[in-house]
Amino acid sequence: MKFVKSVIDADMASVDSVIRERLYSEVVLVRQVAEYIVASGGKRLRPMIVLLAAQALGYQGHKHHELAAVIEFIHTATLLHDDVVDESSLRRGRDTANALFGNAASVLVGDFLYSRAFQIMVGCGSMRVMEVLSDATNIIAEGEVLQLMNIGNTDIDEDGYLKVIRYKTAKLFEAAARLGAILTDSDAATEAAIAHYGMHLGTAFQIVDDVLDYSGKQEEIGKSLGDDLAEGKPTLPLIYVMKHGEAAAAAVVKDALENAKRENFDAVLAAVQQSGALDYARKTAEAEAERAKACLANLPDNPYTQCLHALATLAIDRNS
Repeated sequence: MKFVKSVIDADMASVDSVIRERLYSEVVLVRQVAEYIVASGGKRLRPMIVLLAAQALGYQGHKHHELAAVIEFIHTATLLHDDVVDESSLRRGRDTANALFGNAASVLVGDFLYSRAFQIMVGCGSMRVMEVLSDATNIIAEGEVLQLMNIGNTDIDEDGYLKVIRYKTAKLFEAAARLGAILTDSDAATEAAIAHYGMHLGTAFQIVDDVLDYSGKQEEIGKSLGDDLAEGKPTLPLIYVMKHGEAAAAAVVKDALENAKRENFDAVLAAVQQSGALDYARKTAEAEAERAKACLANLPDNPYTQCLHALATLAIDRNS
């Protein structure tokens, strides 16, 4: 990450300035909640992708800073809404906004961030940008509902799981990368390639997140271990156990999912570890990361493209 930061730090500082300026509201509670969640120490990976994709393709200008802030606002809005839906109390090692300010404030400030993101988009003056980002936010919402429908679903297969994360998580990565091509008026093939890079990167990132829920350390991943299990989410490690594990292990996982039992976490963890599910899920994530890198083959060879390669590696090799 040091290399990526050395290349992108000045641009990220500009994005932070845009974020601070655009977060302002005369309503004090809006400012408090929005600033709390935006300043909570996230990786800012999605806005990085906007910056790197645009500059890898030779962009000269400042609109990529505005659009990187848009992507961060959309992402932050989804986090606020997610934590309410999931009844989460910990994110990035801190109390969630809903735990501090209440569910109503979190939902409404999430709405503020969505609408502020669209105000910034309008200022960019591109119908194509608005089309991509409005489509993305719509698909993300569908992904959230798909995930909700799959709570406690022990019949879901790997394809069903991948559909959820490609809608819910990878779509914003895809949109962030596509914006770089739009800003540079790149041809259709280049736009498609870099958009597919974002989709595969986002998929790899989410799979690793799901692995870390059963292999990470709470102080590093910044949330309570077993949160996914407590919410009844059938993530890839659990799906693998149910489809390929021994009958007793599969039964433990199914019971824990159907009844959303955090108290069964140790038994589920043992089943996941003994079945080889974590290795399988990591290999699946690694394959997605390699597909992401392959999408960059025809991009110019410059430090920004090299950073995009590095992000695909970092998405896999992380503990948080």
